[in-house]
This record gives sequence, structure tokens and C-alpha cells, in this order.
Amino acid sequence: MQAMQQQRQSAAPGALAAFARFVLCGGGVGVASSFAVAGLSSWMPWALANALITVVSTLLATELHARFTFGAGGRATWRQHGQSAGSAAAAYGVTCVAMFALQRFVEAPGAVVEQVVYLSASALAGVARFAVLRLVVFARNRSEGAATARPVCVPEGHVLTPAGAAGFCRAA
Repeated sequence: MQAMQQQRQSAAPGALAAFARFVLCGGGVGVASSFAVAGLSSWMPWALANALITVVSTLLATELHARFTFGAGGRATWRQHGQSAGSAAAAYGVTCVAMFALQRFVEAPGAVVEQVVYLSASALAGVARFAVLRLVVFARNRSEGAATARPVCVPEGHVLTPAGAAGFCRAA
């Protein structure tokens, strides 16, 4: 019974549930990051503030995604942090290009316009990041769980049903 509960807890959520969790975790971190970048950019160049916040928010978001979004069942590994950092670097590039384009084409954008552009670029990059995290970074966890599952031997002539599975499972 306890093993069954642990298996349910560590099972990866479906794509829709994972995306909803991704939006909740990543979006929450992204909104907080946008305000942090705006605050820090009054003390240092915007690109540096964005880089600093991107590093911190990527570490935080990767941990949240490992524990909650993709059902990895624990803390993110160094490999996952590294792979996640690659997708975050691309997101950083997208937000920088968007903000530099805004500065180039709008003489004096207000804070609201800057936030809209930054959050829009972050959302676009976020959708791409979701795909990378789900299909690459945390995909191994799902296949590792499937690869370590033990086969169930069913006597000839019997049909295995979920209700009858316990009767056929024997310790090896």
C-alpha cells in the first residue's frame, strides 16, 4: 500500500496539468523577477540586473519545476540545473532583445509599457522553455521510472486486471 502511494506521488503529471503548474510556478517567479529587475535597474545597468535576476530565478524555478511541476520526486540534479540554464539563457536573450528594441523604437517608454514588453517576451520564452523542460530536462525522470519498473508475470490463461494485479505479484 505504501509503495503504491509513493508511486502515485512520484508519477509525472500529464501535459495539461504540468503546463498549469509551470504557469503557476514559472509565472509567479517571472512576475516577481520583473519587479526585481525594475528595482535593481535603478542601481545598475538593466542588462546586468536582468542577468542577476535570471540566474537567481532560474535556480528557484528549476527547483520548483523538479519538485512540483514535472513530478521529478525531489530536488533538481546538477544536470537538470545545467540544462535548465541553457533554456534560461535563451529566455534572457529574448527579454534583452525585446527591451533593447523597445528602447530603440520608443523614445521614453513608461514603466507600464516596459513591464508589458518584458512580461510578453518572458511569456513567449516561457512557452518554449516549457517544451524544453518537459521534453528534455525532466523527460529522463519519466523514462527512468518506466525502465526500472519490474515486469509482472501472469500465469497462462489468466487476464491481469488492476483489481487482480495484487494476486499475481510475488516477491522475486
